[in-house]
Amino acid sequence: MTAVEVHAVVEGPADAPVMLLSNSLGTDLSMWDPQVPALTERFRVVRYDTRGHGRSPSVRGDSTIDDLADDVVALLDRLGVARAHVAGVSIGGMTGLRLAVREPQRLLTLAVLCSSAYTGNAESWADRARTVRAQGTAVIAEPVVSRWLTPAYAAAHPDLVARLQAMVAAADDEGYAGCCAAIQHMDQRADLGRITAPTLVVSGAEDQAVPPEHQRAIADGVPGATLLSLSPAAHLANLERVPQVSDALIAHATGGAL
Repeated sequence: MTAVEVHAVVEGPADAPVMLLSNSLGTDLSMWDPQVPALTERFRVVRYDTRGHGRSPSVRGDSTIDDLADDVVALLDRLGVARAHVAGVSIGGMTGLRLAVREPQRLLTLAVLCSSAYTGNAESWADRARTVRAQGTAVIAEPVVSRWLTPAYAAAHPDLVARLQAMVAAADDEGYAGCCAAIQHMDQRADLGRITAPTLVVSGAEDQAVPPEHQRAIADGVPGATLLSLSPAAHLANLERVPQVSDALIAHATGGAL
């Protein structure tokens, strides 16, 4: 499949090292808004919308993790970026893992947040794709977002919950379903040992969408990887634990202490 020319926003000093941020399934690049002020002090931050999300084009049919990695390579080439620090949440982290295996020369470091190398629930992803294709993303917005934040944090931030639900509902139905297929058919466990980029794995202790054992498996599989567990935090740990995630990304990319 041909790479999609994904929509991207570039911020920060032009001469700084590049940090590329990849969004989670159902969100857009604005999910990284809380991290931008801190990150742009040190990095040229490139955020993009995964295909079928935000302002990026969608494609008909199923996508693969390799397709999503192709989109990132094409974006980096378009921007003239030879190497970047790569960080991704959920499907963004899965994309980062694939990039680290396939394109090791393009990564300075890798940060994988609230993600998995193998979800182990292929049929549930197939069911979700069928539901979205038949009824649209709006029907899954509430149940999906209910697992993104801890209950206490969600209760204290109803505006954020509403914004996240609207984000899911705005995702292209076919594009979202195609990305579900990418997760459904993905198994990167055998490749983890080939990753050479310094790797940080961030886990939300209360993550019900992709529970902590998935992050432990990544950290155990990638040579020299560091595992950081945050609590309380659910699937979108970067929203719930803003300074901790920002500080961890900066420390990892600059060789500082976590």
